[in-house]
Amino acid sequence: MNMILATNWNAVWSMTGMGIGIVFVILILLVLVLQIFTLLAVRKGGKGEPAAHASASPKAAEAPAKAPFHGEDEEIAAAIAASMFLFSEEAHDVESGVITIVHNDHSTWHHFN
Repeated sequence: MNMILATNWNAVWSMTGMGIGIVFVILILLVLVLQIFTLLAVRKGGKGEPAAHASASPKAAEAPAKAPFHGEDEEIAAAIAASMFLFSEEAHDVESGVITIVHNDHSTWHHFN
């Protein structure tokens, strides 16, 4: 009982307040840093451009029609198509679900019993 009475409650509450305050300050700084990185990424990626540029010249927005795949893209598309076909056909091993354990009485592990 004397231990509770001997506690300096002012120090306890000030440390608790400081700890909670530090956590919230760090969280606020983390949010600000993430927002800054997001703004930099948007500006560097070109997504931050205003929409007025695209509407100023409608002919520039029309891109010539291209074939869907070229070069390495054809190989990637073929690999994706093959994997989707194999997945849909369930071309994987069929497991029986039975575990077979072969017991070897001549193992050196049995000599340590």
